[in-house]
Amino acid sequence: MGQFPDPTWMAGFRDRVNGDPELAVIGRWFTTDFAVSFGDTRYVLHVREGRIADLTVNPRFDVRSRFGLRAPLEVWRRFLQPNPPPLFHDVFAMLMRVPEFVLDGDTLVAMQNARALHRMMNLMQGMGETHA
Repeated sequence: MGQFPDPTWMAGFRDRVNGDPELAVIGRWFTTDFAVSFGDTRYVLHVREGRIADLTVNPRFDVRSRFGLRAPLEVWRRFLQPNPPPLFHDVFAMLMRVPEFVLDGDTLVAMQNARALHRMMNLMQGMGETHA
């Protein structure tokens, strides 16, 4: 069983994303590399047509990403709760009202893919902190 945010948990997230029929439709043009940072743990998600083709764990400077979502572990843990508190229930609410939750890099690319990115983050939220 994978514990958030270890590589096994992220592999479970990848499998959940790649098996999602809604994301298969709305993610058709969602092709980019973006980072997600959970405190000191960083991943680059290599997304191709709405599917996570590969994950890079704690990448070095030579692994590029167009944009990134980053926050301390405590913020992500609140987001992953079964019944998150107000403002932590949605990634866009956190972007607007939780100062520790940050969108870095090319924000235009993130917003051009907002619907697919939102769905992907909802799938993450549905996993909680453990994944079998």
